[in-house]
Amino acid sequence: LYLDADTNTVSLALHRYLCKNIVGTENQIKTTRLLNAVREDVTSTYKFRVTITSGSFGEGLDMRGSDLDMMLVAKFREVYAEKKIRPPPNITYYRMESDDVKAGFTQLLLETNENDYSFCEEFNGKHFLSNKLFKQSFLCSERNFDNIHGPCITDSHGIVDNCFCLHCKTWISQASQWITRSCNSWPSYNVKQSIIKHGVLFVPIGVRGSPKEDLEWRISFSVGEKMLISTFTHTQLLCYALLKIILKDVIATYSECSDLLCSYFMKTIIFWISEELPESVWKPENLIPCFMHCFSRLIYCVKYSACLHYFIPENNMFENKIEGRAREILLD
Repeated sequence: LYLDADTNTVSLALHRYLCKNIVGTENQIKTTRLLNAVREDVTSTYKFRVTITSGSFGEGLDMRGSDLDMMLVAKFREVYAEKKIRPPPNITYYRMESDDVKAGFTQLLLETNENDYSFCEEFNGKHFLSNKLFKQSFLCSERNFDNIHGPCITDSHGIVDNCFCLHCKTWISQASQWITRSCNSWPSYNVKQSIIKHGVLFVPIGVRGSPKEDLEWRISFSVGEKMLISTFTHTQLLCYALLKIILKDVIATYSECSDLLCSYFMKTIIFWISEELPESVWKPENLIPCFMHCFSRLIYCVKYSACLHYFIPENNMFENKIEGRAREILLD
């Protein structure tokens, strides 16, 4: 039907199809996000943790095959970055120690409360929180959460991923350049300030193959990323969804490529492009050109083995991952 149609017409048709059949309308996305906010507000009354809905569903995308990703933030364990603080007696504090650790990761040095020694390992006379021991403490066969998958505890059906994590209430120096980097209107000043005010999270997983892998923690900007996605136009959100569809329904069907890319890389690419393009470009009639802009950037990243973390560009997430024969297969 659209073989002889112009790009604008096809873009509008694709836009309508995605809204009706796959991603949902703007109002449906708002409803999903509202339900998430209500759940998080209710669970914030729990004594020991705060619950944050993350992943696609947390962003408002209820797409086929998506599982439920939950971040469970400990209330009585906190991390501080550079500034020395005087902790209250009921809080266990850890300090970031990022020397000799890959950008985007850190070690967590125990500063208070000897009761947490059972989750720590000693290294050079210091006690660091072990991501391995921390995760193992949350395994619960009675509730069928008995499988460790990356930084998460997963139920036996593979439906829910619980990620138990720690919070730093202040912004960190590794991401300080992000505050002043963008000269464009996106993200806005107010959104940036909200993200900075929240701080960052730390999830229990280290750099694969690192000699200190079990003592390293990945710095997570999950809450900030949700705030950024909430500012997307619906066309931006559909481009993001199309990238995820290409990843799952095309790229991942090739066995040689199934473990090379993940949806986080797609999110990173659209963040960078959103910084570069004016908001006026992201319109329904431009859906295909906008998507091809994102897809071309993905090809570029694969070709040059470079996908820089949005908040910490020193962290090239394709380093030692997208290379050699695997890269050639992926490019094809």
